[in-house]
Amino acid sequence: MARNEAGAGRPHKTGSNKTGSDKTGSDKTGSNKADLDAQIKLAVERSHKIDDIIVSNGALKQAPELLQKHFPGQSMLIVGDQNTMAAAGNELMAMLSAVGIDVDSFIFSDTGKLTPSITNSNLVLDVILERPMVPIVVGSGVLNDLVKHAAFKAGRPYICVATAVSMDGYAGAGAPLSDQGFKHTIQCEPPRLIIADLDVLCAAPPPMAGWGYGDLAGKMPAGADWILADAVGVEAIDGPVWSIVQDNLRTWLGQPDAIRRADSEAIAALFAGLTIAGIAMELHNSSRPASGSDHQIAHIWEMEHLQHDGHPVSHGGCVAIGTLSVMTLYSWLLGHDEMPIDVKKLVSNRASLDTEFAAIDSFFGTGVIAEKSKAETSAKYPDEETLHARLTLISNAWPQIRQRLQTHLIGAGEMRDMLARGGVPTKAKDIGVDQPRYKRTVLAARYIRRRYTILDFLSETGLLEKAVDDIFAAGLD
Repeated sequence: MARNEAGAGRPHKTGSNKTGSDKTGSDKTGSNKADLDAQIKLAVERSHKIDDIIVSNGALKQAPELLQKHFPGQSMLIVGDQNTMAAAGNELMAMLSAVGIDVDSFIFSDTGKLTPSITNSNLVLDVILERPMVPIVVGSGVLNDLVKHAAFKAGRPYICVATAVSMDGYAGAGAPLSDQGFKHTIQCEPPRLIIADLDVLCAAPPPMAGWGYGDLAGKMPAGADWILADAVGVEAIDGPVWSIVQDNLRTWLGQPDAIRRADSEAIAALFAGLTIAGIAMELHNSSRPASGSDHQIAHIWEMEHLQHDGHPVSHGGCVAIGTLSVMTLYSWLLGHDEMPIDVKKLVSNRASLDTEFAAIDSFFGTGVIAEKSKAETSAKYPDEETLHARLTLISNAWPQIRQRLQTHLIGAGEMRDMLARGGVPTKAKDIGVDQPRYKRTVLAARYIRRRYTILDFLSETGLLEKAVDDIFAAGLD
């Protein structure tokens, strides 16, 4: 790591001006730009924390004026790595210095291997606690989460300069970080200002847009999981929050070929979708609007530090395979016109909590992951009366539940085709996961979060093992 220090100042929280995307700079996003601007502006207006999101070609050049407007007289700390500094950080430092803004830098040197951990976040925290600087993260997934958490712990606002459309965490109010090996989302505050220069985003390494596309695709099974949770009375859908993600999701996902070739219009739509999903998480005060069983599968591989060809597998790559897994389970489930379950038998024969704990030990061994999974599983383990009522509702209302799911979802085959066209991994072997490990992960994923998903629905109805056996026998790979 490299670190330079200069100057002083005090952070200043300005009032929100809620302007949304900039419309004055040159852009190449075509006729859809007005719609995207309107979508982002509406989401920003609803945010309690984000003052502005600027999305345009050449947006980076607006940074000095924006920082002087939102943080007058403040010192800035740019946090990045060698790649993101080359992409935008060095230019940003030069522009800020040229207008007299006091600016320092903290640069991670382990490019490509930086992990989303509390330990790495604390490295940033130590620096910003020394002096009252406003952190500016120049980067995408891991860097943004590290700085978001550090700024929150320090009680500081922070700024994000996006360098790739690789994930949905830019505007989110949570930072998914590992603590002693267990990855969980820590509630934080989103950035006060997000600057997304489409020229920078389109110049990012091509796989990164595919990762973002995979992450955005996960919002479809996440929405289906929320439908199930709502239908069985576990967690009601927040209508306005649901709407800002799901109403435009198919449009945001509608240009996979253009995303693969880094078309500016498609990249802008992808960024809008990912960012709005992040704001939805802030508004709902949880990741439920954007994360379901697809992410649970992904998080297991991330906690296992999955690598392929000597490199860590991206979050979006893991989510893409998780998405296809869950979409295939939904296709299997929706093949059932009726839900002829024996409620009394299921309740009397259900696994005890001790049996569930034994299964957790078999999947995760001993240690933090197993202990945290037991706590999460205990939190959602229903008593007999609750389970009986839930299963009775499922038995009686399955046709209506099925119709809601069919209206929401596209087919697993269509999703696989879209991901492939977007340059996203579509087979577990593409991310270094063999079939036994893949199947084991799908079965284990329900234990790591208390969130109710299709995995819990299938488990409680006694169908999980059969469903998983069937989809793998039918060729899920």
